Amino acid sequence: MATTFKTLSTSDVTSTKTLLHEVIPLTGTIVSGTYSDNNIKNYSHGLFQSVYDYPYLSSSANHIFDITVGYSSANSLSSSTNTQNSKKINIYNQMAQVLVGHDVTGTIMAFDQDGDITSGGTKFRECYFMSFARLLAKDEIKKGSFTLTLGTGSSTTPFAGTKILSDYNAANAFKVNSPAGEYGLLYTSSADAGTTSLAVGHVYYQTGIAVLTASVFESANFSGSFSRTDSLTGSTIQQLSDTLRKRIQNVQFNNTTELNSTIYFCRASHNEFNYSSNPTYLSSSKIVVKNTSTDSPVSYITTVGLYSADNELLAVAKLSEPLRKDPTNELTVRVRLDY
Repeated sequence: MATTFKTLSTSDVTSTKTLLHEVIPLTGTIVSGTYSDNNIKNYSHGLFQSVYDYPYLSSSANHIFDITVGYSSANSLSSSTNTQNSKKINIYNQMAQVLVGHDVTGTIMAFDQDGDITSGGTKFRECYFMSFARLLAKDEIKKGSFTLTLGTGSSTTPFAGTKILSDYNAANAFKVNSPAGEYGLLYTSSADAGTTSLAVGHVYYQTGIAVLTASVFESANFSGSFSRTDSLTGSTIQQLSDTLRKRIQNVQFNNTTELNSTIYFCRASHNEFNYSSNPTYLSSSKIVVKNTSTDSPVSYITTVGLYSADNELLAVAKLSEPLRKDPTNELTVRVRLDY
């Protein structure tokens, strides 16, 4: 325990932020085939479907993402006679409430194609939702790194053709008007990027959620596509989730871990810390590292302790090797505290 303390000034302390990225590839074989759907968990409530990287009954299985689908009550598809009609409306409202928010009247707003919510425009009123696990997305998905490869063939040969959906150029053109943070627009090609009327979905970076408009499956990009009307009104959420999942060939993105650091510059002037409080430093009241009485005192710094204002030890930093300290030199030890 230290017997001498030195107060750090404000100029001795600074803070930094570092973003660490990790590539996350999810192949379609895991999502739709490798484990004969034993890694797909469906629930009795029927509200969503969970995908694991291994049969989910195994203790080594990791949750990857959830899939669900919903539509707005303002949509012409909404009808009390539809399969799971109220559940699909509730799913859409829940997602829209979290990701889009409310207008001035308190009404839940719909997903907007170009992201310019207040100006009106085309709305995504029937959507598929992919919610990625925190284990994969970490603090957020890196902007401009998200790609989703979908099979465009028929239901029997879905990967006869493929189409890549990505947040092209999102690093420079992301939106910030969501209560859930930043998001980018998804396009089916880089040539479409910037033409917001061609967007087919959104990816919300901090929440790790991708939103796809159901109408993308009826576009010219998909051969042998199913009818949006018939599928959304006559199929369960589980069946619709299966339809999307079995068309996923690959999902890839870079996650982001935000590492905050406080850096302390611990300075030892020429006349400071030249003695040690360790009992072994003295023998018969003499400094053991001195050969003659006229030699300068010397010590070796091995540890830096950071203390609170009332001198309670809060953190300890160990040096890789002892640093010699005597009246002829000065030292600055840089201590980095990550959190």
